[in-house]
Amino acid sequence: MRVGVVTFPGTLDDVDAARAVRIAGHEAVTLWHGDHDLQGVDAVILPGGFSYGDYLRCGAISRFSPVMTEVIEAAGKGLPVLGICNGFQILCESHLLPGALIRNDHRRFICRDQRLRIENADTAWTSAFEAGQEIVVPLKNGEGQYVADAETIARLEGEGLVVARYVEVNPNGSIDDIAGVTNAAGNVVGVMPHPEHAVEDLTGSGTDGLGFFVSLVEKVSA
Repeated sequence: MRVGVVTFPGTLDDVDAARAVRIAGHEAVTLWHGDHDLQGVDAVILPGGFSYGDYLRCGAISRFSPVMTEVIEAAGKGLPVLGICNGFQILCESHLLPGALIRNDHRRFICRDQRLRIENADTAWTSAFEAGQEIVVPLKNGEGQYVADAETIARLEGEGLVVARYVEVNPNGSIDDIAGVTNAAGNVVGVMPHPEHAVEDLTGSGTDGLGFFVSLVEKVSA
């Protein structure tokens, strides 16, 4: 599959995301935030980093990039889209996912290996996992606290739209230990931790994150 990886000004993890795509057996396609062109890709990843305009609110300006017009339209038609960290923030600002990401409750940047529990294994990005499976992937954020109003949280929990949950410790104060969510169709997923940093043993972080990228072909080809 051809998987587009979008670069915004300030993106840090686009190269890592593209490498994860290739390790999973796909073709990585570089996409620039200022272009109205998805180049016919089969899926899109919005990687992590610090995109321009984050000083106003994370993702608030990036969501107006020309490429996001195309991503929003394509996602509405079923294109698989994964937002990681800053990409998750951009998806929320674009209203492709509910809720918002705000400053960590302890007001400090955090970087650690984080244990997660996969709650929903029926999305385009998590089908290689089993529901309830626990994995460990790196986490690095300063504004990773997931929040939403009570009605939205009740809907996410009631409809099984929580994709991943923090286990053992909640590193940023996210409501209900939420580490990632999906839309109702299961094609758009946002996660705060970084699965692209855990796709090969060489990095020392293991391979627990590889399932997010392998899932893509399993789910879409099914």
